Amino acid sequence: MNVSIPQLADTLFERTANSSWVVVFKALITSHHLMMYGNERLIQYLASRNTLFNLNNFLDKGALQGYDMSTFIRRYSRYLNEKAMSYRLVAVDFTKMKRGIDGVMRSMNTEKLIKTLPIIQNQLDALLDFQANPNELTNGVINSAFMLLFKDSIRLFAAYNEGVINLLEKYFDMKKTQCKDALDIYKKFLYRMTKLSEFLKVAEQVGIDQGDIPDLSQAPSSLLEALEQHLASLEGKKTKELNADTRASTLSSAVSTLSTTGMSFSRMDEKEKQQALEEEQARLQALKVTPSSGLHTPGLSPATLRRKLISAACIRDLVLSVTTQSSVPNLNSDLFDLQPAFIPAVQSNPSISTANSAWGGELHTHTHTHTHTHMQKDTY
Repeated sequence: MNVSIPQLADTLFERTANSSWVVVFKALITSHHLMMYGNERLIQYLASRNTLFNLNNFLDKGALQGYDMSTFIRRYSRYLNEKAMSYRLVAVDFTKMKRGIDGVMRSMNTEKLIKTLPIIQNQLDALLDFQANPNELTNGVINSAFMLLFKDSIRLFAAYNEGVINLLEKYFDMKKTQCKDALDIYKKFLYRMTKLSEFLKVAEQVGIDQGDIPDLSQAPSSLLEALEQHLASLEGKKTKELNADTRASTLSSAVSTLSTTGMSFSRMDEKEKQQALEEEQARLQALKVTPSSGLHTPGLSPATLRRKLISAACIRDLVLSVTTQSSVPNLNSDLFDLQPAFIPAVQSNPSISTANSAWGGELHTHTHTHTHTHMQKDTY
């Protein structure tokens, strides 16, 4: 089966128009999975649309769990919309960008940094707004969405953390207006670190191994005092600012703490990528074996096993086809050369406003083909 990126996206959007929460939730999870592991052209295409998942008023009244599940569908769709919107604004997926001392966020200049960090912040806010508690995550569908959000949260916060480190290192050399913006960003960062900590506690309670959950360490409170005192002095207020040596020591300690947090997140990210690779290799190996050749899977009937293998094969073919389909529109000129703005193709009935790119420059693209998604017929 060969489909283009627009056809694939339109099919997923059509599924979200269904009245059943099961069908809609599965379509959202599939979309998220493809955004994470599929060809990057999918999220590029989503970013070029003016209409995305319009589910703010979704409500399934016909199912026993309809009301509760509809709440999570509305929250989840808002996150996916925000993820696509972030890509529209900066033309890069924050969860896939290069990290480290020479990474995108660590090497960004002050002006771009102040524009970009609030975009990451908005995406993280939408993710944390999912707000599922451990009891609700016993539902397999919600749990599947939560696991994808958990993986995104690690990579997203890692980029956020590196941007804040860069911001702090530049703070005492900034102009007054930049210092004011940077201080506001840092205060919001501290609040979101606390919110993320609560999110990770839920992840631990639903069975994610404690060793797979990164450590969150906040910078000492003395740093915030130093930042506030410096801004006050620039504004001409009477304040006792720290001397250069004390300020440098405070900043160094804070950067070291946040760097440790960043390394913890990076280790978890690399571990998850390795696990995904191993699962992919095992799955591809399983696809080479049919039930008639003697494969035995405890608890599965031959008919069920055959259906699962066929389903996985269909997903594999689908993802492979959209990575090579010649009918995919050429978005490179629009998305990879943002100088200075990304102007998406306008569609009718726009629900998302066109916005200028926060920053241009070369993109680090990542093209992955991952077949961990199982799509079956929506018969319930």
